[in-house]
Amino acid sequence: MNALSSLVLAVILAALAYMGGQIDGLRLLFGVIVPYAAILIFLGGLCYQVILWAQTPVPFRITTTSGQQKSLPWIKAGWLESPWTTLGVIARMTLEVLLFRSLFRNTRADLRARSRLVYGEEKFLWLAALAFHWSFLTIFLRHLRFFMEPVPAFTNALAMLDGFFQIGAPVLYGTDVIIVLGLGYLLWRRLGDPQVRYVSLFADYFPLFLLLGLVLSGILMRYFTRIDAMAVKQLAMGLVTFSPVVPKEATPLLFMHLFLLSVLVAYFPFSKLMHMAGVFLSPTRNLANNNRMVRHINPWNAPVKVHTYEEWEEEFRDKIEAAGLPLERK
Repeated sequence: MNALSSLVLAVILAALAYMGGQIDGLRLLFGVIVPYAAILIFLGGLCYQVILWAQTPVPFRITTTSGQQKSLPWIKAGWLESPWTTLGVIARMTLEVLLFRSLFRNTRADLRARSRLVYGEEKFLWLAALAFHWSFLTIFLRHLRFFMEPVPAFTNALAMLDGFFQIGAPVLYGTDVIIVLGLGYLLWRRLGDPQVRYVSLFADYFPLFLLLGLVLSGILMRYFTRIDAMAVKQLAMGLVTFSPVVPKEATPLLFMHLFLLSVLVAYFPFSKLMHMAGVFLSPTRNLANNNRMVRHINPWNAPVKVHTYEEWEEEFRDKIEAAGLPLERK
């Protein structure tokens, strides 16, 4: 039901935008007002979440590690697996953000015949996640040619590299294929794996269907319907320069593509997609594991009156002597 309801909602949103793009009175709504509103919601929600996380007290180091902690000089420590310096934290965080290192080492457990628990690797999940994220970043950078004038040199170079094989006309971008395969695997895993499907919620399916709709509508515009690229750039440049213009050449498919992007952007701060910012603020990742090197005192602890052993012994001296128990102080 979670998958079906999210799919139905994504289809309804796409259909509304497509029909709205055919009505003159609604083209301004879907082409200008909705994108601006989505950006405002995105910036406000992002700032709110980041400030909320930043204000969360973290009195102790709670780093997630998979190596030997730094302790005695003759014990070899894992500088990357259990970093105790800022440089080690940066190195581990870089590998986590760019290569999803923890996901690469992820395992899954299956219950086989005779109640035998078997552990296996999840390398396809890591590969699909890596392919999707890097493809999405490449596509985002390629789209800068619609929002900037003159077009940055690195954007043109990236487009040439992406279309290196020169397949078809217009040239087929490799990332367009890779991102569909990556999203397809992530969706198939949630639908096909009973264990994953059992724990999947609406919030897990809806972003996937939004992304698939966004990607497929973009592919349709580039390779099949052949929209006017100058009209797209005129609309995009008008939005970024705060002088919006809705060109007559803009097709309903473009409004659907833009509306799905706006919904995704507005939904972003309130969804699990916020892991993009959360990974940098996670105390399990961004702290050095130096608990054995530095004493960390909780600044929020209320003052506590200490009752030492000497005081306790003096208080119960008579009873201790009567019981025949030894006393440290005679």
